Amino acid sequence: MTTAMQDSPGHESAGTKTYLRIDDLTKNFGAFTALRDVSLEIYEGEFVCFLGPSGCGKTTLLRCIAGLDYQTAGRIAQGGTDISALPPSERDFGIVFQSYALFPNLTVQKNIAYGLENRKVGKADTERKVAELLELVGLEGQGPKYPAQLSGGQQQRVALARALATSPGLLLLDEPLSALDARVRVHLRHEIRQLQERLGVTTIMVTHDQEEALTMADRIVVMNHGVIEQIGTPTEVYGTPKTAFVADFVGTMNFMPGTAAGAGRVRLGTVELNCAAMNGISEGTPVTVAVRPEDFVVRCTDGANGNAFEAEIDDMEFLGSFYRAELKVPGMGESRIVVDLSVNAVRDLELAGGRSLPVAVPSDHILVFPAD
Repeated sequence: MTTAMQDSPGHESAGTKTYLRIDDLTKNFGAFTALRDVSLEIYEGEFVCFLGPSGCGKTTLLRCIAGLDYQTAGRIAQGGTDISALPPSERDFGIVFQSYALFPNLTVQKNIAYGLENRKVGKADTERKVAELLELVGLEGQGPKYPAQLSGGQQQRVALARALATSPGLLLLDEPLSALDARVRVHLRHEIRQLQERLGVTTIMVTHDQEEALTMADRIVVMNHGVIEQIGTPTEVYGTPKTAFVADFVGTMNFMPGTAAGAGRVRLGTVELNCAAMNGISEGTPVTVAVRPEDFVVRCTDGANGNAFEAEIDDMEFLGSFYRAELKVPGMGESRIVVDLSVNAVRDLELAGGRSLPVAVPSDHILVFPAD
């Protein structure tokens, strides 16, 4: 099996119940393998993001869960029931698409009521449920309008209300915010997360936006080329990426060529650094060393346990709340490291281009990957 299941700490000890289970899922489109032996557990009431670049398989996995595409091999169970061969109409989910997919000829009320009317819910109960949902998504008084009379953010709220109307056990969100402008996107992702927590509905969201995943998810499933690279909480995925791909895709990262220099040490040019773990890499092996820009220290570097070195500021970019600096390190050739500096540090230390300064990095913030 290519992809092992990974759980964040505390789930089983807290007695959390598995709601959706995917075992060895493979999906082929002709000779192309979109998903390869994917296995995953999602817990009841959890908000999970499938995160990855275009073409990584995240939307295909969502569509297999919904029954919009059928897997080539593998099994999907929801609430303990095997749904692998069920058509979408017999699966318990609501779905929201990037394009809203509202009926333009129906009012907001009729769009939300569509699923309830198909299930032959009584008129009075349908009207009550629609009114509750309009209030829930902040669209009171908008029921008689048509989708074209609403903003993009309001239309997506209608699509969300429609997906929730039948009280599904699983809510699927397929890049629901990517068609909205940045300000609306930030506001609506907060609303969606609050709504999910209030309702307690198990939710899966597909996104290529790392910020959305980091701010909204209980756990993130990072995907690449049809397999899962890592599963973990936002802090785990950002702080302790398991592969160089995850380290590169989530957040900003410095990657520096180096050599394993013995137990707990790595060499970058003429600079040697202590690191917390070498993952069994033997001395003399070429490695890639990764450090986040915010993990470098420019104050009190004397206490860095030998992980301090001199560098020269090559360039500085002011980004409002901080500066991003490119540093040249003696002995590292033309390579540059990117370091984030607080406005206070730049002011207090009088930092500017061409200035030399001591830099340190804590050993537990250094990641080491095989060079390939």
